[in-house]
Amino acid sequence: MTEREAYVAFNLTGQIGSVKVSALAERAGGVAAAWAAYPSKEARAGGTVDVDAELRKARRYGASIVTPADASYPKALLAVRGHPLALYAMGDISALSKSAIAIVGTRRPTAYGLSIAHNLSADLAADGWAIVSGLALGIDAEAHMGALDAGGVTIGVLGSALDRFYPEENKILGRRIVDRGGAVISEFPFGRGPDQQTFPQRNHVVAGLCAGVIAVEAPYKSGTLITAGLAADMGRTVMAVPGRIDSPASAGCHALIRQGARLVCSAKDVAYEMSELLPAAGPERGGAENPPADGGAGGAATLPPPPYSLEESIVMRNIDETPVSMDRLAAKTKFSAAKLNVLCMALRMKGRLVFLPGNRVAAPRSE
Repeated sequence: MTEREAYVAFNLTGQIGSVKVSALAERAGGVAAAWAAYPSKEARAGGTVDVDAELRKARRYGASIVTPADASYPKALLAVRGHPLALYAMGDISALSKSAIAIVGTRRPTAYGLSIAHNLSADLAADGWAIVSGLALGIDAEAHMGALDAGGVTIGVLGSALDRFYPEENKILGRRIVDRGGAVISEFPFGRGPDQQTFPQRNHVVAGLCAGVIAVEAPYKSGTLITAGLAADMGRTVMAVPGRIDSPASAGCHALIRQGARLVCSAKDVAYEMSELLPAAGPERGGAENPPADGGAGGAATLPPPPYSLEESIVMRNIDETPVSMDRLAAKTKFSAAKLNVLCMALRMKGRLVFLPGNRVAAPRSE
């Protein structure tokens, strides 16, 4: 069995992730050797794992299966802890390696949210960004359509297997994405339907593929907020579009902004926020020659704002990769528990720290 086939085999079990597989492979001398020594060969769907049958299904379906053993596996996702063991893809695999922005939001948007999602996606796609979203109804679908209307590339990430396309209403949209040079992907083996586990995993992939995530409309307790939190923990730039203050559809976006997400209203705002990651971006990528309308004068000479506020810098002076309890951090910084929590949430949204079990925080580990 090849390394690639071993990744597919582990993925078919549904019992183990890439972190554990990496540990087993290190001890065994490779992923194939780890699979040979793995005691349980039972597939999640029942029966014994059959890699050849899965590869045949992929060929019949016209799909590619990409694993971490393949050069075409997207590097941005490969760097994420817990990345998928396999990606099932329809369309152009190279689209997964383009510089990407995710646009996500509620399945029950307002007319305002649909308009913003479409126009923002179209403008970013025209600037050269690949647009990633979850192919759900509402904001996700509108973001995909905006990119397509601009002649850009978009990537749809399913919360189900390719042959169990969900939602059914967006199947035609998925075909358009593939036909126009994009890709529709899933980490789930053939036959896996959508469930409560698959959607958070889908959100993890959406966040991992991107340099930044934009929430357009999201109520409280929304999957969009899960995606934003995952993106923040990965060190991605989290952005949110403001809405009406009395609109439940925008309540989650407003909460993200209060917690430190960057407020954006246009593609120019996004280019400004991303300029720190893309210092050489030129006009074809939106660039950062002109800051947002409310960012002051100065044109090309205007630099992005400092990464920390004064209070945030005090917190960061007391944080490194060693976890520290919030109580200990409060004692060091002299901030109240409530104030410290707000500051830490803002730093989390900026990708500067992560929350850990036991009410602890730490700086993200350098790879």
